[in-house]
Amino acid sequence: MSFRTRLTLAYSGFFALALFLLGLGIYFSVRQSLYGGVERDLWAATQQVRAIFNAGGLEPIRTPSGEISLFLKGEFIQIFNNPNLTAQVFSPTGDLLDSTPNLDGQDLALPSGSLTLGADQINTGIMSLREMNNIHIQSLVTPLVLKNGQVVGILQVSRSLRDVELTLRMLTVILLGGSAIAILITAMGTTLLSWRALLPIDMVTQTAQGIVRAEDLGQRVPVPPQQDELHRLTVTINDLLGRMETLFNTQQRFVADVSHELRTPLAAMQGNLELLARGATNNPEILDEVMGDMRRETARLIRMVNDLLVLAQSDTRRQIRAEPVELDTLLLEVYRELRPLTGEVTLRLGEEDQVLVYGDRDRLKQALLNLGVNAIQHTPPGGYVTMGLERREGFACLSVADTGEGIADSDLPHIFDRFFRADRSRSRHSGGAGLGLSIVRWVAEAHRGSVTVASIPGRGSTFAIWLPLPETDQGSMPDSMVDPEFE
Repeated sequence: MSFRTRLTLAYSGFFALALFLLGLGIYFSVRQSLYGGVERDLWAATQQVRAIFNAGGLEPIRTPSGEISLFLKGEFIQIFNNPNLTAQVFSPTGDLLDSTPNLDGQDLALPSGSLTLGADQINTGIMSLREMNNIHIQSLVTPLVLKNGQVVGILQVSRSLRDVELTLRMLTVILLGGSAIAILITAMGTTLLSWRALLPIDMVTQTAQGIVRAEDLGQRVPVPPQQDELHRLTVTINDLLGRMETLFNTQQRFVADVSHELRTPLAAMQGNLELLARGATNNPEILDEVMGDMRRETARLIRMVNDLLVLAQSDTRRQIRAEPVELDTLLLEVYRELRPLTGEVTLRLGEEDQVLVYGDRDRLKQALLNLGVNAIQHTPPGGYVTMGLERREGFACLSVADTGEGIADSDLPHIFDRFFRADRSRSRHSGGAGLGLSIVRWVAEAHRGSVTVASIPGRGSTFAIWLPLPETDQGSMPDSMVDPEFE
């Protein structure tokens, strides 16, 4: 059973239950009101008959001893005229004396206990419900009492309940029929509304099935115009699909790039092993050359694996250490380690402010080394690489500037992507794996900072790592991040 069907049945069931309870309340309220009206009519008629009785319902009779006594005169009941009510007068012994003409000669006997009514029951009487000729009749029996408390007769006022029962039957039909129509309309409306409400979910399901079948993460769920929960769900699903597509494409590109990067050193090492197998060990010069190549390729593989481990840590959002780091001391240390690698490139120090930040010293050193190596590799012989440290507007700025070939404007947005090379014709032996700048960006962002680059093709580039100082929260970055040499 589908969710839409279950929702329709559940809502219709609850609505039917509510209608049933409401109908019961209405039915019994109307029933109580109708029967209460019948009782009020009976008491009102009883009061009218008593008034007629007091006005002329007694007849004085002289007894054999010469005393005058009052006796009930049954004919007075003929004066009472109400088409909906009948009245009967009985003697204290239960003999019918007279009745109203609308009784049509029918004998409606007194209920049990009527002959025992006393003067103290004049305002209570006996209320009885009986059936005659398949018609229910409500009767009120009260005594006729003289002022001295003598009971001279019994009055029975009756009313047919045919109109009351007919009204209740009509009310029952109306309630049942109206409830059935209301439940049917509710079920149809619920089906329509649930179909419209669940349509975006069906579209999400169809999109997911299309993605599975076509293996296309580029599909998106149409966003409904209403700003409701389904709108937020659809937007969230599309964001999730977009993130999955980005991660999937990144993974594919990452695997392809890693395979491509590993192929070159492994092919070189395989070629050197074949040289050794062919007897290169007998030639000291060739042997030295082969061993040197294999050491370089092995070192390159080790650097690549270490860089991949660092980037894997960045993907898992591992926390870095937060300890005091003297950036000026770190800058001098990196400067000394890079000097043997410069060759014909001149490495020099620029500004050296004393700056203390909190962070991971090893990661900051690795980022600065990557910037320095990158600058040296892209600077031609006779060029300059300048490393500096400045305090600017609440931030520490570690900069590395070179006088190399610069970076094209079309390459600037991608230079921090993994395995990206601005110069794809560069030899892989000197160009690195294209992971260094990705590590620099991760290190900067992990320290709540950022990395920027400014470059002029043919005149060089300047990379800068911006780190917030301890006495300030991360504020807005300075407007000008271009090295003064380029201004």
